[in-house]
Amino acid sequence: MNKTQMDRYLIIKTRDELLRIRIGQILYFEADRNYTKLLLSNGIQFTFAINIGKIEEMLEKQIEGCHKVLMRVGKSHIINKNHILQINLPKQKLLLLSEEGKPRELVISKDPLKQLKDFLEKEILRKEPETTTPENNA
Repeated sequence: MNKTQMDRYLIIKTRDELLRIRIGQILYFEADRNYTKLLLSNGIQFTFAINIGKIEEMLEKQIEGCHKVLMRVGKSHIINKNHILQINLPKQKLLLLSEEGKPRELVISKDPLKQLKDFLEKEILRKEPETTTPENNA
C-alpha cells in the first residue's frame, strides 16, 4: 500500500455517529462479542456496536488493497502490519508500537500468530533490496 493509500479514510457509521479514520492511524481492531474496539496509533480508543466481521467487510468495500496494511489475525483482531514491533510465538504475544513509541501488547493464539510471522517473512523475501542514498547532514 503506497503513501496515498495510507492516507485513505475508513468511514464507520452507526445510528448515532460517524467516524472517519485515516488507515495509517489504525493500530488494531479487537473483537468483543458483538462489539469491536478500535485503537488508534495516537492512543485514542473507540468501541462500536458492530462485530469485527462487519468491520472487515467495510474495509474491503471502502479501501482497495487494504489487506496490504490491515490484516486479520485470528478471530479477534485486525492489525496494522506497519506497527508490528515483535511477534513472540512461545508467549503468544504480538507487540504493536504506537505513534508515541508506546508498545501495545496483544495476546493472540499460536496458530494465527505463526501465520502472521510466516506471512511477514515471505513478504520480506519478496521485496527486492532497496537502494539507499546517504542523507544530507547539512
